[in-house]
Amino acid sequence: MGGMPLNDMPWWRWRSNVRSALHMLSDPVFQRDVWLAGVDGYGDVTDAVYRLVEDTWLDSWSAEKYVGTIFRDSQEAALVDTAVLRVLRIMHQVGPDAPVSAYLDHAGWPEAVRAARDAHVRLAVSDGEEPDVPPRTLEILRILTRSA
Repeated sequence: MGGMPLNDMPWWRWRSNVRSALHMLSDPVFQRDVWLAGVDGYGDVTDAVYRLVEDTWLDSWSAEKYVGTIFRDSQEAALVDTAVLRVLRIMHQVGPDAPVSAYLDHAGWPEAVRAARDAHVRLAVSDGEEPDVPPRTLEILRILTRSA
């Protein structure tokens, strides 16, 4: 998100948090090498889900509500809605305090990862960024959303 045109969306800090969460939720290599390995600085699955829904309430209503403020268009919103629903379904089944392995081993996880990937790629490309770079740490996210 270093090159992301943060200031062109009214609620760019919320967009940054959603993008960070989707990025981590969409990358199985990251999940294995960072979350499953317990690497510090990135949070865990629950932290990513919290960033996805904490300010936006996307667990209560559609991302369509935020077209023009967080999301550029209805296609972005629809992709985010799909990812949120798939990830939350698994979270409700395994529990928010479940170990990372419970998420990664869940039968629906590959589908949730695919939905998060679709949303992540759309948002990253819309922001002029390369979607395949590794996710940034939460500290870098804090710095970016504080400084822009």
